[in-house]
Amino acid sequence: MNREELMNMYDFTGKTFAVTGGAGTLGSDVVVTLAGCGADVMILDLNLSGLSAIKESLGPRADQIDGLQADVLDRESLMEASVAINERFGALYGLVNAAGGNNPRATVSADMSFFDIPEEGMRFVFDLNLLGTIMTCQILGKQMVDTGEGVILNYSSMNAFRPLTNIAAYSASKAGVTNFTAWLAVHMAQNYSNRIRVNAIAPGFFLSEQNRFLLIDEETGELTRRGNQIIEHTPMGRFGDPEDLLGTVLWLLSPAASFVTGITVPVDGGFSAYAGV
Repeated sequence: MNREELMNMYDFTGKTFAVTGGAGTLGSDVVVTLAGCGADVMILDLNLSGLSAIKESLGPRADQIDGLQADVLDRESLMEASVAINERFGALYGLVNAAGGNNPRATVSADMSFFDIPEEGMRFVFDLNLLGTIMTCQILGKQMVDTGEGVILNYSSMNAFRPLTNIAAYSASKAGVTNFTAWLAVHMAQNYSNRIRVNAIAPGFFLSEQNRFLLIDEETGELTRRGNQIIEHTPMGRFGDPEDLLGTVLWLLSPAASFVTGITVPVDGGFSAYAGV
């Protein structure tokens, strides 16, 4: 394979992608990168306040992206999104499921023990991370069955490999995403088309608005105890930047990974490899 052939593998011109959570910290960089590689991208997010800034960052490529308010836990919302994607950009080729998160109602804290976590808190986290991924794959993934090709990339988490203290529901739900990714990869290849691939990434520890003040003290700017523990167990000695995900994301979405399906790739600075000694 020569250099030109390799470079062409990362040319997504004429391909349509959808990115759930695409207006968020980790999703927006994927949107910008895909558009930069020629793709048309529909952002599906409950909060589209960042859409104008994303478009502005793309300059002349701004018309290659659009945004739609959509709820990954609402089947009707996802079905409307599926139609809108087709009308705006054409048949869907790629789906990135970046929507997800944790919630204080499902987190052990000084004010709430594990035994007191309410059912609604756990259900919220499970539904958002696992059911939201499954439902989106059901509704948008059906387009790939119709065309006979496509790629799905789910966002799991390092918590699926090594669950952190205090966030049992989040860790378990992300472990479910990893398991579902492997199941769906087999199901698509065996029942519909071996040109439909399903993989996942497992980000390690990235600073975001959700976790920033769990890891960095708001008053002093110093690492919290939890932040220090993470850095001590990350051989590369730093938190990830959103850009650190992009190489792995592009590889898994591209024909360069045409014989790769059903895996979850850690992007974690070595956290999952380190035993602490």
